[in-house]
Amino acid sequence: MGAELDGTIEVADLNHVYATNGQSLKVLADISLKVEAGRFVSIVGPSGCGKSSLLMMLAGLMQPSEGTILAAGKPIHQPDPARIGVVFQDASLYPWLSARENVEFPLSLRGVDKAVRRERALGALALVGLEGFADSYPNELSGGMKQRVSIARGLVQDPPILLMDEPFAALDEQTRITMGDELLRIWDRARKTVIFVTHGLSEAIYLSDEVVVMSGRPGRILDRVTVDLPRPRRLDMMSTPRFAELRELVWQQIRT
Repeated sequence: MGAELDGTIEVADLNHVYATNGQSLKVLADISLKVEAGRFVSIVGPSGCGKSSLLMMLAGLMQPSEGTILAAGKPIHQPDPARIGVVFQDASLYPWLSARENVEFPLSLRGVDKAVRRERALGALALVGLEGFADSYPNELSGGMKQRVSIARGLVQDPPILLMDEPFAALDEQTRITMGDELLRIWDRARKTVIFVTHGLSEAIYLSDEVVVMSGRPGRILDRVTVDLPRPRRLDMMSTPRFAELRELVWQQIRT
């Protein structure tokens, strides 16, 4: 499922203001960020700092008040599933569709031939380890399996960029850890550019090449922390001194 499009993301001089009850609320300030193709980057920061708003803008679902966003060298003004896939916290599967049909759905909206979309959906499900569950319905799947279906739906159009907004937040801790390892396996095979929003500092460090640290509202980029842990990642790395140093570095910036 290797994508041919460039997965580079560039954000320049981005600001955003919400108008609420006749007042202006600035949520993002002076955001400039470049993520090279194939990198796994997490965004962390206090609640309300604009992480999810930024992701929505990267997805073309919101327009910033000021600034530019380029994906694969072209401006993002609206959703573009061929360039950017999105996975949200809630899997949001259609209960009357099977796992395969849920994954096929964005292809059907584009009028892709039935046989082609079936083949691509089965390939995406195989990539996330759900080969044997194509005909299962959401009520027959665990929370983690539903999120895998959601990830497969984000991958089925083979975008070079995958945006993920706290995709494991609703899962129990054990499933969340398992899904983190599963995501790294998928990323290693597909090599998409991943932008991953999370509140979990350990999760961010464990998964990422780099952690972008944001301030409280209005959200600004405080730091970009390179995660120099070797790959492939293993859970026992979380108990190493270097992991603890990286986590403390991120935590100290967020808490202040």
